[in-house]
Amino acid sequence: MNDRIGEHLKVQRSALNILVQRQEMIASNIANADTPYYKARDIDFKEALANRLAGRSDQNLGLALTSRRHIAGSAEASTPLATKYRNEFQPGVDGNTVNMDVERAAFAETALRLEAALTFVRGSFKDMQTAMSQ
Repeated sequence: MNDRIGEHLKVQRSALNILVQRQEMIASNIANADTPYYKARDIDFKEALANRLAGRSDQNLGLALTSRRHIAGSAEASTPLATKYRNEFQPGVDGNTVNMDVERAAFAETALRLEAALTFVRGSFKDMQTAMSQ
């Protein structure tokens, strides 16, 4: 039963993980807005989700088990997404490419996508609960 629920929510789980990582990256960009030579980074959501669902990792980082007492980790959670750098139209004099307007817009967009994904997950659980109660 658990496997079926996990398989049913695989797309949403992957999308949520990617969106959370993107939100952290955008927050890092905002935090480093005054750091000289800092390059703004982002994630291509569509490409990252397609790679996750196809089982491809963006970077080949595996967990090495050097003892049989080690616990195997989840490859999805531990695999960082391929980072892309934003091309800035007019970088700052100090070489920083963070544009606060772009970052705010990306942050708001990602927050809306997260809310939509969570609403979809809540709806899926509500549908499953209704099906089980009938």
